[in-house]
Amino acid sequence: MTALRALLAVLACLTLMGCGSNAQGTGPAEFPKGSTMARVQQRGVLVVGIKFDQPLFGYKNPGTGRITGFDAEIARLIAKDITGSERNVQFVETISRNREDFLARGVVDIVIATYSITPERSARVGFTDPYYYAGQDILVRTGDTRIHGVDDLNGRTVCTASGSTSQDGLRARAPRARIVLVDAYSECIPALIGGRLDAISTDDTILLGLMSGHPDALQLVGEPFSREPYGIGLRRSDTVFRDYLNGRIRDYLRDGQWDRCFRDTIGVAGVPPGPVKPSLTARPSAN
Repeated sequence: MTALRALLAVLACLTLMGCGSNAQGTGPAEFPKGSTMARVQQRGVLVVGIKFDQPLFGYKNPGTGRITGFDAEIARLIAKDITGSERNVQFVETISRNREDFLARGVVDIVIATYSITPERSARVGFTDPYYYAGQDILVRTGDTRIHGVDDLNGRTVCTASGSTSQDGLRARAPRARIVLVDAYSECIPALIGGRLDAISTDDTILLGLMSGHPDALQLVGEPFSREPYGIGLRRSDTVFRDYLNGRIRDYLRDGQWDRCFRDTIGVAGVPPGPVKPSLTARPSAN
């Protein structure tokens, strides 16, 4: 009878998929000794680099201090899977030009900050498979009929973030544009509304978030001229952690958690999920 009870217990564990070592909240996961996941679990908190000034992705509410947005929700899912609670996450403000440095110095465990995967960046840091696809677009003042697409930016003053792929895209597609570089996209808004800039150019969903604070003053051109795969950044040599995170991304895409995060954040702006949601069958990676 003792052996029978033991066998039934094993079968019950298999049916429940893990007996305390899965990500569904039935108990703490067991990670390889010395892995980043094990260190984070022992520490009890996941440290995530994220942007604080991008509504819909990563935004620090000035009243409550809470970090909201799609990137923040993905980070909370990962924190829950590793530590057992989505509350066990520490967000560190990370702007475009210091993402690689923060990873190299161990300031953060991962970066989830509208981080486009590129070969140049992949020479310095590791990336997961894409968890989101964006497209570079243009934000102008409401009623400005001079700018209909990227070619119209030549000869005009355009703001974007230093160290971003948007900066490279502008130089390639509008070589005669006068580019103003800032640390945070929010710095561009007063200058655009005040007429000191002609446009802001970066990923479309970032622009939608910026526009949401000034819906009567700003408008999106609506002509994306690139496709940007966002990945989670981590230390380049940490392939065990990367493989774990890739597995979690696949699960989020499959089990509806990605859809919930999208619906509650980016979806409120009316963005359809189809073009931005990665496919489970074909997800390019720069690794």
